[in-house]
Amino acid sequence: MSASTAPKPFNQRKRLFVIQGLSIAAVGSLAFSRPGWDEASFLHEFLEMLGFIFILGCIFGRLLSILYVGGRKNSDLVVSGPYSITRNPLYLFSAIGAVGIGLMFGSVIVAAILGVCTYVIFDVTSRKEEEFLHATFGRTYEGYVARTPRFWPNPWLFRDEQQHAFSTEALKRTFFDALYFLAVFPVIEGLEYLQVAGYLPTFFRLF
Repeated sequence: MSASTAPKPFNQRKRLFVIQGLSIAAVGSLAFSRPGWDEASFLHEFLEMLGFIFILGCIFGRLLSILYVGGRKNSDLVVSGPYSITRNPLYLFSAIGAVGIGLMFGSVIVAAILGVCTYVIFDVTSRKEEEFLHATFGRTYEGYVARTPRFWPNPWLFRDEQQHAFSTEALKRTFFDALYFLAVFPVIEGLEYLQVAGYLPTFFRLF
């Protein structure tokens, strides 16, 4: 395979921009809708809290994953820690964060739509990455694929190493990227306030 036809590593920033754009579009559309359940109800508060927990899990999981992969995702084959139970932990936790955004709005429907959309995007992305990783690591990667699921984790496969090296720059960048999910919380709360106060029209409700 020539250098011109060899698979290229996928641009991770493009993937993140797509997910952020999808979330912004979803939150923007929510400005003209309200949750199906009353904002003061126990169910609405429960969904909000569950969404907040999902987003915290997203942030923690992404930081944990980046501690293992650092800035060497395309140069080394990382197979320990979270990468031993799923080949794409960063994508998994990002999808959890997207579901959390929908739940924080108080809507199971929005959470499901965001979850499905992010899963489809990550599935396409991971398949493109696999072409590059297979061309780079060959049979070693084939063995990793054979024992490790692409997306849904298998905790029983967990294994770790004694020592780890990580990139502080990658950790810092991932931290600020993950804060995007947390920043959605005050935006959703602000929209709810404007809707309840009558400053924003409500065209439909989402359960």
